[in-house]
Amino acid sequence: MKKMNRGMWTALSAIGIAQAFKILTHKQVTGKWDAKQITTTGGMPSSHSAGVSALASYIAANKGSRHTETALAAIFGVIVMYDAQGIRRHTGEIAQLVNELEDNFAKLSGDFPSFEFVEREKELKELLGHQPLEVVGGALLGIILGLTSAKLEND
Repeated sequence: MKKMNRGMWTALSAIGIAQAFKILTHKQVTGKWDAKQITTTGGMPSSHSAGVSALASYIAANKGSRHTETALAAIFGVIVMYDAQGIRRHTGEIAQLVNELEDNFAKLSGDFPSFEFVEREKELKELLGHQPLEVVGGALLGIILGLTSAKLEND
């Protein structure tokens, strides 16, 4: 049986480590331990950024910055990080507004019995994307892990 590509292991490990760090950063911010943070989207650090940065830095360390694979990984990484702090974050902000609007409609319908409003059982998920600092934190974590993995492989 063949071994899995080390670059893939490096990226997947970075994602897992970033997700585990979310437990610690959640504790620091809220004062509460919450193991469920390991499966959440959003938060510090961005596991998306950690994964793509680990892969790109691992490839760059092994192939060089002028190699096509490095360019592909870097461009892919920039797109993923832009999406994480842009589109996904804005989607979460819209979800927050929709949830607030629904709460207001529910209160309003109580004052006006003829106004029929059926509230959803579940609110929309609000924490989808990342603040720019969370993306940078994930990227730095990924770069460190990617370069470390390449160095360990090459020693």
